[in-house]
Amino acid sequence: MRPALSFDRRLFLKSTGLAFLGLGFAPGFLARAVAQTTRHRRALVLVFLRGGADGLSFVPPVGDPAYYAARPTLALGRPGAEGAALRLDDTFGLHPALGPLLPLWQDGALAVVQAAGLQGATRSHFDAQDFCETGTPGLKTTADGWLNRSLQQLPEPGAGAFRAVALQGTLPRSLQGAAPAVALDGLSSFHLSGKGGLDSFEALYAGAVDQALRTTGQEAFEALRATASADLGNSPPDNGAVYGKTPLARRLQDTARLLRAGVGLEVVATEMGGWDTHVGEGGATGQLAARLRELAEALSAFARDLGPRLADVTVVVMTEFGRTVRENGNRGTDHGTASVMLALGGGVRGGRVYGGWRGLDGPGLFEDRDLAIRVDVRSVLGEALQASLAPPDLSSVFPGFSGSRVGLFG
Repeated sequence: MRPALSFDRRLFLKSTGLAFLGLGFAPGFLARAVAQTTRHRRALVLVFLRGGADGLSFVPPVGDPAYYAARPTLALGRPGAEGAALRLDDTFGLHPALGPLLPLWQDGALAVVQAAGLQGATRSHFDAQDFCETGTPGLKTTADGWLNRSLQQLPEPGAGAFRAVALQGTLPRSLQGAAPAVALDGLSSFHLSGKGGLDSFEALYAGAVDQALRTTGQEAFEALRATASADLGNSPPDNGAVYGKTPLARRLQDTARLLRAGVGLEVVATEMGGWDTHVGEGGATGQLAARLRELAEALSAFARDLGPRLADVTVVVMTEFGRTVRENGNRGTDHGTASVMLALGGGVRGGRVYGGWRGLDGPGLFEDRDLAIRVDVRSVLGEALQASLAPPDLSSVFPGFSGSRVGLFG
């Protein structure tokens, strides 16, 4: 039996900013941190907006009169008016704070899925996020996440440590499981502070009593040295891209660094909070607009940084649920059902809003309060997987699900 994690190993993991989960972790895993991948796949980048983002403000249905009736203070003006939505088509506009993404839409590299959600709706943040990340709505006993299950179908004995990465503080449920994955808050975390730094910690591990612990520690240091020699945490962006100082911008900049470094990156998961807008949501300006601007600027900088490499990357943006159609008495919105998803990058059939819109009354509503689900998020995620990793059996990734095709990817 492997010994319990010692105080020293915990200190090492904390100091380097690394966290590991997955039954596949074994000696030799970290030492391959900079291994090159020989097969050409698109990398899949998942951005999870935690808190239940308001899809009707992301991509407002400005061509639907019911939108203005339901949101007397929050509704955005029709295209052409002051503070108006940016026109996408006759029905939908784009929130003006998302303006940095409009060139991607116009170039056909950005697509929108409106009215997306998980069947068997729940308005609990915890349950909804859990179901989105396990891919098994209504089933709380699922042990692994849908991203991890997709990696399990494509075992890579020689893959590098950065095949599957969560650029956030902890490994999300979507990446938990038997396939190895690494979580780190940022590439700048690859350092050890204090007198002696890396050499002192390496000496500490050299005296470890347990052989397995000593071997694993040595391989970890070799990986850290290789990573440090590449100076990944300090490489500047390409193509004149300028990232902001927000957590999401920093994480997407690190994603671009890893992609440029050729370390075999195939899956990235990251997140952005602050989307629970019960009070003072705002319209063209305000609380929500500030979050939308952060998101748009980070994604736009990422796309510019990658340049032609964006053709080898697929980005999906999702949230656990949407908001109520009608604004509440606090000029905000409450927990709802369907929301919006974004897809951008390689293979995306962009410049279109998907979802089979039915309006904001009658069949377009769920329980006379929420936007009804028209597209199951698993359909979008499944198509994104097929366009990037191409797992052979989606029925194992999303057990019990057989949704209709959205057609997001060419």
